[in-house]
Amino acid sequence: MTGPSVSVLLPVHDAADTLATCLRSLTRQTVQDWECVLVDDGSRDGSLAIARRFAREDERIRVIERPHEGLVAALNAGIAHCRAPIVARMDADDWMHRERLAAQRDHLDRHPGLAAVGCGVRLFPREGLRDGRRRYEAWLDAFADPAAIWRERFIECPIAHPTLAIRRDALARLGYRDRGWPEDWDLLLRLLRDGPCVGIVPRRLLGWRDGPERLSRTHPRYALERFTACRAWHLARDFLAGHARYVLWGHGRTGRALRKALAALGRDVTAIVDVHPRRLGERIGGAPVIPPEALPTVRPARVVVSVAGAGPRQEIREAMDRMGFEEGDDYVCAA
Repeated sequence: MTGPSVSVLLPVHDAADTLATCLRSLTRQTVQDWECVLVDDGSRDGSLAIARRFAREDERIRVIERPHEGLVAALNAGIAHCRAPIVARMDADDWMHRERLAAQRDHLDRHPGLAAVGCGVRLFPREGLRDGRRRYEAWLDAFADPAAIWRERFIECPIAHPTLAIRRDALARLGYRDRGWPEDWDLLLRLLRDGPCVGIVPRRLLGWRDGPERLSRTHPRYALERFTACRAWHLARDFLAGHARYVLWGHGRTGRALRKALAALGRDVTAIVDVHPRRLGERIGGAPVIPPEALPTVRPARVVVSVAGAGPRQEIREAMDRMGFEEGDDYVCAA
């Protein structure tokens, strides 16, 4: 008898109101040879009883009971119990389209060079959904190939983590880390350090619950400054590895925060690019403010574009392309 083709890694903590819906969506998958490693992280609200009931009814669901140690510890404990060559993440307050596991498994089978694959999401409930979340949903939906995901990796997490299906050997090698910033983005950035190895199934195959109690809304590791810290740490070890100095395009709130975070990691600005005539010629942190057309004079320094907004970033990309700068080699967008 062969083992499962997909392990669903499902951490649970006090999710009694949503867990049954989540598990029912799993049992209705078109793929039948899955297993679910459900890691209960010390729930106190009846979640464990729901998990046990589903496990009694379906032997493919295995419940791992643990004291409450937090999400990262629960995920790492669950990895050790996953037997399939592909591990699909799932959160206890979301639900899956019945074809999700089949589509992602087949995608990885057809693309052996990929380490992982995500899919599109539909945020719910729609009522009261904030503009920022709608923009993030649209940004995720725009990805069509691994190159686009790799190119955008320093802007935000380019895969909605509950959609991630990753080869088990890659996940076991990297694991999850608690560095005080988003553990999902940290994992993706370490994975993408090897290049464009994360793909996408361009279908909305996961219902992603958005609400005031979601961990990404309440836990300090998901605060804005922790995203900046994560972005800076990985820039220093990826794009800026071996480069103590760089050029920064953009010095608004996002750019200022990133400059300070990179300075704490030993990466200093050699020049700051700005389009406002009144700022040209000033010095910020010892670095001169220069116009975009002066960028060719600072080569071979690498350029970090830290400008919020997809529209302005696209305009900057077009300007960089006209000047002969190659995205990924000469510059990256990080905002």
